[in-house]
Amino acid sequence: MKIGKYTVGNYIVSKEGNKQKLIFDCRNCPYNTSVAEDPRCRYHVMKILETVDADEIILADVYERAYDETQTNYLKEMINLLLDFQNKAVWVSSHLGISDLDCDECYPGRHNNILKFARDLLSYDPIGSYLGLLRELENTRIRGEDNKGKPCEKCYTANLKHLNNLKQQYDKTNFIKVLKPILLKSKNLDNLDDIYRTLFEVEIKPAFIGSTISFGDMDKLEFIDEYQVLNTSVQIFKHPDKIEYQYIINPPEYTLSPDHYFVLTKTKETVANYQPGKVTLTSGDSTRKYFQRIYQSTIIDVARKYQISISPEDILSLSEIVTRYTIGYGILELLLSDRQLTDVYLDSPLGSKPIYLIHSKYGQCQTNIHYPERDAESFVGKIRAMSGRPFDDAHPILDYDMPDLNTRVAIIGRPLATDGIAFAFRLHKDTPWTLPQLINVKSINALGAGLLSFFIDNNTTILVAGSRGAGKTSLMTAMMLEILQNARIIVQEDTLELPIMYMKDIGFNAQRLKTKSAIGSDDTATTEVKPEDALRTALRLGDSAIIVGEVRSVEAKVLYEAMRIGAAGNVVMGTIHADSAYAVWDRVVNDLEVPTTSFKATDLVVVTKPIRFKGSLKSYKRVVQITEVKKHWNVDPDAEGGLLNLMEYEASKDGLILNEDALKDSELFVKITKVTGMKIEEIWDNIKLRANEKQHQVDVSIKLGVVDILEAEHSVFAHNKLLLLKEEYIESKGKIDYNDLFTIWSKWYDEEFIPRIVKRIKESREE
Repeated sequence: MKIGKYTVGNYIVSKEGNKQKLIFDCRNCPYNTSVAEDPRCRYHVMKILETVDADEIILADVYERAYDETQTNYLKEMINLLLDFQNKAVWVSSHLGISDLDCDECYPGRHNNILKFARDLLSYDPIGSYLGLLRELENTRIRGEDNKGKPCEKCYTANLKHLNNLKQQYDKTNFIKVLKPILLKSKNLDNLDDIYRTLFEVEIKPAFIGSTISFGDMDKLEFIDEYQVLNTSVQIFKHPDKIEYQYIINPPEYTLSPDHYFVLTKTKETVANYQPGKVTLTSGDSTRKYFQRIYQSTIIDVARKYQISISPEDILSLSEIVTRYTIGYGILELLLSDRQLTDVYLDSPLGSKPIYLIHSKYGQCQTNIHYPERDAESFVGKIRAMSGRPFDDAHPILDYDMPDLNTRVAIIGRPLATDGIAFAFRLHKDTPWTLPQLINVKSINALGAGLLSFFIDNNTTILVAGSRGAGKTSLMTAMMLEILQNARIIVQEDTLELPIMYMKDIGFNAQRLKTKSAIGSDDTATTEVKPEDALRTALRLGDSAIIVGEVRSVEAKVLYEAMRIGAAGNVVMGTIHADSAYAVWDRVVNDLEVPTTSFKATDLVVVTKPIRFKGSLKSYKRVVQITEVKKHWNVDPDAEGGLLNLMEYEASKDGLILNEDALKDSELFVKITKVTGMKIEEIWDNIKLRANEKQHQVDVSIKLGVVDILEAEHSVFAHNKLLLLKEEYIESKGKIDYNDLFTIWSKWYDEEFIPRIVKRIKESREE
């Protein structure tokens, strides 16, 4: 048995997070598997709870019935009463106030009545026990009044006092406090089954699913939004007393009928030992469809064998569930398939608190999912098998890209994570961000986007800086789409975040280089190439734009050497962790040990930050600086005027503001005029043309209510058309009238391009 679990008889106690779960194996039990519906089951559970401490109770058959901490505490309170009554023997004469044990009128009846509710009923029917006490109280009160002035009056008075003392002990428990209002509303107290079902409403799920979902305090929540992910409804709520939003899901596997649970479990048992040969776990849609077809035939066979009626829709739904919990990632697959999420976190000890996540629209959210360690161990096993990397006490870090879900997972375990396994998932956008999309969400304004587009077109070297989650990679991806499609792009990453395959599909020439991860691997545990070696290789692959996923270590020296001697020969971009242009210099020079003279090869630093307006709880990603790195300074760029802010963010206007006075000191614009022959006025006309192009796409998207037209395949095509029209204009007229050129392009965009694209988008949605 695994650490954290021990077996006693037909049950085990499993510790998950800070909770102890009492799990009964009910497969061969002759009773009905229900605390609410079978007093024999209730007696058995309460008997075990006398000696075993637990926070939750699970009755496991073909499916599990889970009783939460509140319900378990109800039973524990009654057990504590029972044990206390037994220790005190509350039914004996010393408690009843009876002096004459030979009195047939007093002693036998009272003794037996109290014995019945305080011991017998309390051991399996606590509601009946409490009602028995109330009946005995009423009978004693009536008989006491009938015996006023008689010798028995004193005896009945003492007995009534004793019964009231017992009632006070019952009334102190939360179980009775919750029970009382239900009893007052109940018209029939002869059958208590409905009351038990109310108090012990159970969560049912297949036994092979470890994760639990909860729906507590739903009446307090304010509904905000709803959408579908993998046939599962995702609902967003706001809690009046919590900062974060509530992310609530109710997957179909948690709401099936008992017959469907039975079919699902039997199918899972049947296929558990199936060996698929050379088929790889979660290797793609074709593999999943292959297994799903197998599971469908098994489901049909199980249903036929046990004479269970099942529809074609049910067969498909059940096969999807079995697939998710065999070759897939279980309930995590639902979260990782929600492309509105950016991060998912599971902290140790697992199961102690719900999974929480970062939503692109609603920020940090708390889910209604508790993920147990047994599911985590299964998940880690799959990641180890697919990655070929170790994960043990000697290697407590496992970093892996999950290409089937376009997600990176970082796993940590003991001894690094002292409380056990923990996960952090980073979900990458399926399609690259575009500058029009960033304008649409106000991450950057049109002029800032036009400025960046122009600099990329003129082969500048750019570092995109920001904290984790500030939008660095999103911005750099959007900037990559501004590289001419006739150029070659070499992309180097240790974590596969950039959507290179998508860029290839829409016409870019890109080659990805995967380097050794910065964490979770060593020279003996991986054959991956070091970042600095990969970068040297990239420089030998011909004239190419160089994109470095993140500049973080010794590869920085190689990168700057290439930039300084012009080996790259094209635009060079990378991301780096820093919160200002000066911090970039400090990090590159002082932390990464790149000489200051080499750092000057950087032309631009673009900084992104999360902004909280007026102290609001919600943050918004914004580009806050576009800074030129000048060349004529020696020691400190800030003190010597080496950093020139071309555009700076102003919160009151929620946008980048052009620093027109600073532009007069720009060395970069002077350099571009020399190598292109453009005058400063022409440069700004070019920048404004690009800004107008991006803004026009956004305006049309808003007007039509079709945000999909801002996706990369459409945005890049529209940008390419602008460049082609510009080239034609130069060839036919020599000098460009940028206003006229924009008019020509916008007419093509509005009258030819958009109708065609909108029609295609609507047709794809209907499919």
